[in-house]
Amino acid sequence: MGAITVFGPKLGSKLSIHCHTNTFPSCRLSSFPPMSFPGKPPKLVPLKATTNTLASKDKEKNRKFKKLAPSEWGHQFVDAHVDVSEIDSLGREIKALKPKVEDLFLSSSGVNSTKKNIFFIYLLVSLGLAYHFEAEIEENLKEGFQMIEEMLSGEDDLHTVSIIFWVFRTYGHNVSSDVFRRFKGDNGKFKEYLTEDAKGILSFFAMSCLETLVATGTCQPHLSRRIQNALGQPQHKNAEILVAREYIRFYEQEEDSDKTLLKFSKLNFKFLQLQYLQELKDLSKWYKEKEFESKLPPYYRDRLVELHLVTLPFFEPKYSRVRIMVTKLFVVQIILDDTCDRYASLREVESLGNAIERYSIYTYWKSLNKVYRSGMDGDYIHYLKYGVKFIFEYFQEFERELVAKVGDTV
Repeated sequence: MGAITVFGPKLGSKLSIHCHTNTFPSCRLSSFPPMSFPGKPPKLVPLKATTNTLASKDKEKNRKFKKLAPSEWGHQFVDAHVDVSEIDSLGREIKALKPKVEDLFLSSSGVNSTKKNIFFIYLLVSLGLAYHFEAEIEENLKEGFQMIEEMLSGEDDLHTVSIIFWVFRTYGHNVSSDVFRRFKGDNGKFKEYLTEDAKGILSFFAMSCLETLVATGTCQPHLSRRIQNALGQPQHKNAEILVAREYIRFYEQEEDSDKTLLKFSKLNFKFLQLQYLQELKDLSKWYKEKEFESKLPPYYRDRLVELHLVTLPFFEPKYSRVRIMVTKLFVVQIILDDTCDRYASLREVESLGNAIERYSIYTYWKSLNKVYRSGMDGDYIHYLKYGVKFIFEYFQEFERELVAKVGDTV
């Protein structure tokens, strides 16, 4: 396989704001009592109400909002080439190679074999392959947990203990951190010899020691890069697919790397990349068809690609439709949030909230026409109508997706 690539991240008198929902209760802007000045009667300023239609129009036409630049990605993913035959070919190769990988950690039994299987499970997780063997992993860990005391008895290798601890904890098994007491001296600190165990400390993640190892250059370059990445973003806080992208490169340079497992991980990663590209292509086509650029003023954040990236913690192929629908939901949230925060007036936001509560476009249009019957520029009604229409259309699409997936019981 070729080199792995990735495409492409508040004084005043007492005043309360009342909401029509229970999401945000009434909140008091100021708890200070109104101040009085004895001997100085307040000045009364006469006010005259007016219904000047032209003034209302001018005010709306001069509405101010910060214009946001369009996405730097543009619509390039609409024309992205995705070779369906290549995806199918990769799928077949993965399917053919999977039994061979499975045999690598299901071929024997015993304490030492169980310990070896746990290391292999760690590799599967780090390489982004664990979803292929969920049942086998659960079965192995269930059996291994029953002999964990025997497995850790007399074990004095920090790397081994750390990996066993990490794997069992990751899959929900309760392993006490007391297993690391064996590496502490009488003074309560970790023993000196551990500062030279780069892999052990990387697995245990003792930050100060990691920095020392990198600074002194006492480990190999590929391990040093992995340590630096761990310092920036530890594995348990990172997305699995991003961990896999880094770990494949690291594992390739390990002296004891298994060629079959390495090939399987590269095929799997390439397959996932092409699937993500196809998702971006479909999403970009949908986004372009919505014509936000011509239908709405440039007050909203154009961030489709970044929103899709946020969904990648659910990286497995079976979550493809989930990633697409969640990305669309994020677009809905951004349009709604920016419409309320950057563009709409208080009355418009109020009418929008009423419509969403009742889930009724008719209610919204009727409310807008009532708000602007004094003569507002019709274009503003159009923009807001389009925004809420888009929001309702998304939820109708989401409902259809659910019904198609799980049936009419939804």
